[in-house]
Amino acid sequence: MKDYAVAVAFLGQWGHFQQVVFFLLCASIVPNGFGTFILVFLTDEPSHNCFVPDVNLTEDWRKSVIPIAVSFFCSEGCVDGWVYSKNIYQSTVVTEFDLVCSERWKQPFTSTVFFVGVLCGSFFSGPMSDRYGRKPVLFATLVAQTLFTFAQVFSTSWIMFIILLFFKGLGQISNFVAALVLGAEVLTGNVRVLYSSMGICLSFAIGYMLLPLVAYFLRDWKSLLLALLLPESPRWLLSQGRVEEAEAVIRKAAQWNKVQAPRVIFEHYNTDKENSSVFTMTTGYCSLSFNAAQLHSNPYVSCFISAVVEIPAYVSSWMALRYLPRRWSVIGTLILGAVPLFFIQLVPEHLLNLSLTLEMMSKYALTTGYSLIFTYTTELYPTALRNTATGTTTTVSRIGCCVTPFLLRGYFKYLPYITLGTLAVLTAFAALFLPESFKQPLPETIQQIPKNNFGVSWACCYRSTEKNHPQ
Repeated sequence: MKDYAVAVAFLGQWGHFQQVVFFLLCASIVPNGFGTFILVFLTDEPSHNCFVPDVNLTEDWRKSVIPIAVSFFCSEGCVDGWVYSKNIYQSTVVTEFDLVCSERWKQPFTSTVFFVGVLCGSFFSGPMSDRYGRKPVLFATLVAQTLFTFAQVFSTSWIMFIILLFFKGLGQISNFVAALVLGAEVLTGNVRVLYSSMGICLSFAIGYMLLPLVAYFLRDWKSLLLALLLPESPRWLLSQGRVEEAEAVIRKAAQWNKVQAPRVIFEHYNTDKENSSVFTMTTGYCSLSFNAAQLHSNPYVSCFISAVVEIPAYVSSWMALRYLPRRWSVIGTLILGAVPLFFIQLVPEHLLNLSLTLEMMSKYALTTGYSLIFTYTTELYPTALRNTATGTTTTVSRIGCCVTPFLLRGYFKYLPYITLGTLAVLTAFAALFLPESFKQPLPETIQQIPKNNFGVSWACCYRSTEKNHPQ
């Protein structure tokens, strides 16, 4: 049985077919960067004060006799409601539904609801994609993203808003994981590494950088058409025993690339139809990204700075994936991300620029690792389990995102930095036990799963599970 990459080598790595798949999948990811971090603005709290009925007070008198409320606690509620400053925002979810004083807990809870949706989407989309295919799940989640994003605009209460936000999160991460795995399986060689690192991550960063430039972004219905032009993963089709369909996809690709396909592409092809560092990376990435509004007096500038840092991080990730072992790259980024976090608490309060520099250094390192882990994860699991495994690891990682909003609003200013730094160091040690996948082909079966540094393969865990749960 030929290795998949060898069987389709006649297509080349960067023909018309691969270019279409690469850029369409990248385009489907752009709205995710926007949709995830728009919560930075939607849940931000502008300065505010109690509403005072019109009693012919001048603006100067109002400012002098009515204090602006910005503290965590309110001594008492406002009988006639609140007045919110419009110096930065015309309105936010906070001002729309009065999420201040006794209702202030709803601000971080709103972000947590989104990430609980992301967590659930990660958990359910993986098995669905492995069972029904990458393309159907990608299309369905694009539909879900669009519908629930549009519906949010018409929210009449906070409860309605967070329910729709939950389903939006559920669809968003499912789209991301399906696109990641589909591209990693269709593309080969250096193009696969480029897509899994810079391609998908830069697309996310572009959406992130567009965020400060517009007030709100609704996903274009045209993005739904992208799924119609994409093929199903030939690797997945082969893992399901659908060899003829897999060959049909490859023959269509050969026509696009204007090359001659052999008479038999997958000769004697058969496959067994067997059915923590991520946590830390995602927790650090989400925490430092959602803390963006606190970096600068202007939250739009803060968000843009935080987004721009991701560009060199993704370039560094791509370079590391090309030339360095995966395991040591992950360990290195975790350590580099932890060190600045421990030093931030030692910086005097008046040296704000130094604190900002250290935080951005940490975000650069953790974002590099965050990008690395996508490619690394897809290389560790066999085709029949790849989407399920990727979805499961994403599910675990989103637990960190769920607690991030509350972690950032803690009573001790440096607690988030100490927590993230400690997690990074512990995870770097745990990563020593991961297997190495550098310069190895994607595993098609459980038996092909790479061994770790101690000569142990994860395949033993799957075989043990099968003995306990026979089909």
